[in-house]
Amino acid sequence: MIHSSLEFLRCVKCGLKLELDVFESRKEIEEGILRCKKCSLEFPIIQKIPILWDDFSKYLSSRRILGGKLYKLSSSTKLKSFVKKSLNAKDTDRSYLEEKWARIYQNSKTSKFYSTIKKNLDSIRSSKLVLEHGCSIGIVTSHLANSCDQVFGVDRSFSAIQIAKKQFKPNLDYFVADSLTPVFGKLQFDLVLALNVLEIIEPKVLLKSISKQITNGYFVLSDPYDFDRGPRSVKNPLDESSLRTNLKNLGFRISSSTKNPSFIPWNLKLNSRATLNYKVDLVISEKS
Repeated sequence: MIHSSLEFLRCVKCGLKLELDVFESRKEIEEGILRCKKCSLEFPIIQKIPILWDDFSKYLSSRRILGGKLYKLSSSTKLKSFVKKSLNAKDTDRSYLEEKWARIYQNSKTSKFYSTIKKNLDSIRSSKLVLEHGCSIGIVTSHLANSCDQVFGVDRSFSAIQIAKKQFKPNLDYFVADSLTPVFGKLQFDLVLALNVLEIIEPKVLLKSISKQITNGYFVLSDPYDFDRGPRSVKNPLDESSLRTNLKNLGFRISSSTKNPSFIPWNLKLNSRATLNYKVDLVISEKS
């Protein structure tokens, strides 16, 4: 974690500013624990990555393999103890699935989707404060850090953030967190992105949550509308039309270039013999 990121972070439960106990620090904070005085919640920083989950044990309960990995990655006795006491696997393990998709995204970096998104983002005025929800391995966040003052990315996958953190930029930082929790309190952003996440987070809930993060700025989102996810499917999916209607109802204006649905190719290389081909819709909206 970059040292300056501390001033932006808040307790996901009560919104109070967090305190930091550093165990190891070089160019970044390698290991430590973020604490909330009021709630007594603690959030570990492992391999430069803060895990800002309101219940760390619950986060690891569906990531048994990751839990063991985090224990091995921790150097300090305090952090090892913190991780060990949080290990309590109960649910289906998502560790392998998250590692698998992190590799897929890494192998698909050259997809036309990303170059198209970057080109569209370059047409928007440079922003001071940027947040990407579901940033994955940081392809877009890293690009934005070249022109924006401060860029943050959040994702549930530790494996994806590990890859993102390999590329250091002094104005770019990542956090493992749930997009629906107030990691940054009531902080307002100039640009917020949510690319291809509507099928894994309830769309209307996410839109409403992000709307509260923007008073005067841009909201860029995209999705292939692939909502058939079995038991994990969202309950209230949106299509091209209802997505735009919901954005307008939240006070956003849709850009003239994205008023109509688009079909941007997003090709994901699953392995050497299989590719998943999506046609993604892009929406650029603004609130002022």
